[in-house]
Amino acid sequence: MSRRGTAEKRTAKSDPIFRNRLVNMVVNRIMKDGKKSLAYQILYRAVKKIQQKTETNPLLVLRQAIRRVTPNIGVKTRRNKKGSTRKVPIEIGSKQGRALAIRWLLESSQKRPGRNMAFKLSSELVDAAKGSGGAIRKKEATHRMAEANRALAHFR
Repeated sequence: MSRRGTAEKRTAKSDPIFRNRLVNMVVNRIMKDGKKSLAYQILYRAVKKIQQKTETNPLLVLRQAIRRVTPNIGVKTRRNKKGSTRKVPIEIGSKQGRALAIRWLLESSQKRPGRNMAFKLSSELVDAAKGSGGAIRKKEATHRMAEANRALAHFR
């Protein structure tokens, strides 16, 4: 137990334009080397492209994409007494699932061929909202691996 007091929970700040915490979480994951204004530029350009492509509220598309990509089960590597490692399925909480979904969306959008990051991110978000794309494949692969190793669930 800590001798000091417990740290108070800090709520994530919301972004200046949409006043949304989820947007700020995505911006913080896009950001590299502390360049937050560039990360905001990338996301806002992607949001504008989503608006042009789908003609719906881009925040709804973002929320839908993250909801579709969020995993509810994953695998964790465990070592047994004999030294062999096994992938044990574990349940993933909502916060960790959301963080994984954002990370997977950004990774798969970076791997896409295209002009710039805003274009690639908008394409990936639209695809994920529809139920396709690299991030959805990653989620399905994780679920398949957890399903294949379901017999090891008692090692948790």
